[in-house]
Amino acid sequence: MEPILELIDISKRYGGVRALERARFACAPGRIHALLGENGAGKSTLIKIMSGVVQPDEGRIVLEGRERRFAHPQDAVSAGIACIFQELSLMPDLSVADNICITNPPRKVGLIDRKEQRRIAEAALARAGAEDIHPLAPVGSLSLSRRQMVEIAKALSRNPKILILDEATSALTAADVQRVYTLLKRLRDEGMAIVYISHRMNEIAELADDCSVFRNGQHVATFAAGTQSDAQTVEMMIGRDIEHAFPPKPPVQSGLDAKAPALETRGLSWQGRLHDIDLTARPGEIVGLGGLDGQGQREFFLALFGVLRGVGGELKLEGRPVQLHSPKQAKRDDFGIALVPEDRKTDGLMLPMSVLDNLSFAALDRLSSAGIVASGAELRAAQDMVKRLSIKAPDLSVPVGTLSGGNQQKVVIAKWLMNAPRIILLNDPTRGIDVGTKQEIYALLRRLAEDGAAVLLYSTDYAELIGCCDRVAVFFDGRIVRWLAGDELTERALVASALNLTTTEAAAA
Repeated sequence: MEPILELIDISKRYGGVRALERARFACAPGRIHALLGENGAGKSTLIKIMSGVVQPDEGRIVLEGRERRFAHPQDAVSAGIACIFQELSLMPDLSVADNICITNPPRKVGLIDRKEQRRIAEAALARAGAEDIHPLAPVGSLSLSRRQMVEIAKALSRNPKILILDEATSALTAADVQRVYTLLKRLRDEGMAIVYISHRMNEIAELADDCSVFRNGQHVATFAAGTQSDAQTVEMMIGRDIEHAFPPKPPVQSGLDAKAPALETRGLSWQGRLHDIDLTARPGEIVGLGGLDGQGQREFFLALFGVLRGVGGELKLEGRPVQLHSPKQAKRDDFGIALVPEDRKTDGLMLPMSVLDNLSFAALDRLSSAGIVASGAELRAAQDMVKRLSIKAPDLSVPVGTLSGGNQQKVVIAKWLMNAPRIILLNDPTRGIDVGTKQEIYALLRRLAEDGAAVLLYSTDYAELIGCCDRVAVFFDGRIVRWLAGDELTERALVASALNLTTTEAAAA
């Protein structure tokens, strides 16, 4: 089949950094083409060139047999290319309908036709499988998953011939993921060309017809989906063999139960969203939070970090009853709690500010005296974190927003490690992160536990919970419905518990 879009010998440099070097890519109508590679492999630069966000230094773009050059994103949109980036482009203070139609709102006698705009938004939401989202709802009132569905609807409202999705499901609930799968398969059957970036190999197996692998800004291989094993694909992505995805778990420690818990909750509840949660986490262990997205895991972390008001029940830190009223209090040395949030772009980083500023921000109390930051100590501490987490950055003065997604996530984690926390809460920390960086983060979590920290990990990836965690508390409707450990910690048990099925029901499922 003839390609609808070809990129031929594309090169792009940012100063001395090579983002793409004579890269090639082609996609065909009626096919889902997965674009694979580590963060920093050049995928994001490639799709930004396809969508007119950046201009290549060299190379050609051929669309439907004709050479094109997109000087502006609107040129690409007009040519039939729509791109959904990992960083959402929505304006939270505007309505869903305003966001969907923002680039070309319908007009009547020179004014925006609100009735027609709502009709367009409703049609786009229905096409995206998100009819339950009200077109007049403020985007800022929606969850991250719902906002991602609005972003997809916004792209579909432009009736593209080519749809590009960058980690489109990384922020979605399980229900929305299935809606997107169904949608993409339907669009493919209608003849649309779909370019799909994901670090989740199960998604590639489910959706892709073709796969292209990039590494260090260069095209490595293109092959039909299913013709290479996951291990072979990952080896192409990172340029080395993968022996183990997860670091080995330590043997069950006979003295672990004798240790005083670093963190303990009894009957913790909050405003009908959390109900009587009993949980302990001891120094040296990684405790997982499982269950479907939105079952109270995020609220539980916020309660532990002092964000929520009106939390009931009892909280003990290292055996001491405490009441936390703010994150500032939670991160103090005498409490030692750190929270790595789910959305690094909006909650974890200040993107225009430097890597150095982001690394030191949470630890300014430690690095200052009489309100003056000790710049030498700040620089040494930041350099130590860069080395410890293998953060790849040209230097500490560059804006953190210029780093790859994986390195941004490392900065978020390193920022909190600057405080030497004893209790570390991680909310889906590998979302949208490449395979190689995931392995580095898994190894880091195990080292932190071995050094005496209590680690609580919420993940939407069952393999991650099984591979990383010593025990997993499965949440359902704001409650812990089951604890899993040892041989019981399996994907089947996690899925059954997440659905709150009994053992008999799970066996029959």
